[in-house]
Amino acid sequence: MSKYWNDKVKEIEPYVPGEQPKDKKYIKLNTNENPYPPSDKVIEAMKIAVNDDLKLYPDPTCSDLINEIANYYDLDKDQIFIGNGSDEVLAFTFMTYFSKDRKILFPDISYSFYVVYAELFDLNYELVKLDDNFDIPLDVLKKPNGGVIIPNPNAPTGKYIAVEELKKLVEANKDSVVIIDEAYVDFGGESMVKFIKDYENLLVIQTLSKSRSLAGLRVGFALGHKDLIEGLNRVKNSINSYTIDRVALAGAKAAIQDNEYFKEITKKIINTREKVVSDLEKLDFRVLESKSNFVFASHNRVSGKLIYEKLKDNGVLVRYFNKERIDNFLRITIGTDEEMSILVEKLNLILGEI
Repeated sequence: MSKYWNDKVKEIEPYVPGEQPKDKKYIKLNTNENPYPPSDKVIEAMKIAVNDDLKLYPDPTCSDLINEIANYYDLDKDQIFIGNGSDEVLAFTFMTYFSKDRKILFPDISYSFYVVYAELFDLNYELVKLDDNFDIPLDVLKKPNGGVIIPNPNAPTGKYIAVEELKKLVEANKDSVVIIDEAYVDFGGESMVKFIKDYENLLVIQTLSKSRSLAGLRVGFALGHKDLIEGLNRVKNSINSYTIDRVALAGAKAAIQDNEYFKEITKKIINTREKVVSDLEKLDFRVLESKSNFVFASHNRVSGKLIYEKLKDNGVLVRYFNKERIDNFLRITIGTDEEMSILVEKLNLILGEI
């Protein structure tokens, strides 16, 4: 701990990303990356963007990409905000809409960056406890608050909430912003984007990292009423006007355009997920219903920590959370059919040995 750190830096507990080991080659099923490469059209667009123009700053308004997203979702250009990955967008939302004197609400078992941001920005927050089935108790999120944020589907559980129930949540919180983090919605869920025109307090956040195979590009976006978007731009332009580089802008635009490829790979992942769920249940795992590109599974006899360690020894990485209530669960990213077959094969061997 450095004597030059301020008090806030000394006390915060940063977000811990999934392992990215380099000691040997692993089957990586621990960080919810897409197992399939980006569209060929994305690669080509990025190659074209690597030219002499890199000596110039990129477009700070991201206008071409915003136009593409506006057309895709049938929204106005002033209803879209672009950020350097959805994590940056989330950070800007905490700075834009939440105040110290009003308590924000989000689930206790959820994306751990929410707690990190709330602590970093000195915000008052309440963790709303999931029920015994790991469902988010939406009625609790309807009490007076300074803002609500939930992922749908939730992470790390993968559980999904129907849009009709989320509409009731938004309607019950008209004096605060309701943020729906849809990082995983493309794997079987329904987006809330279609309701943006009906609710001025609804903000939807999405990313190109998962369903469009661009985790390495770092592009995310928020969709909402123009006044919400204006607030995000005020914060962004007080920190860094040029958050997205030229190459990323070109690749992101091409990814939105290639809808056929997007549908093809999301369908593949959904089909693989359903087979994996069946395979895991045959091995005596309890698997929560998932609408994401991962599953959350707990074995009925063997500890999650032990299975995680044994899998790592056998060259397969999954995510283990040493946290209360979920310390027997593993979050397993859906890979290719071949990768998931190897996972099941390794699990068979490990469970047989134990």
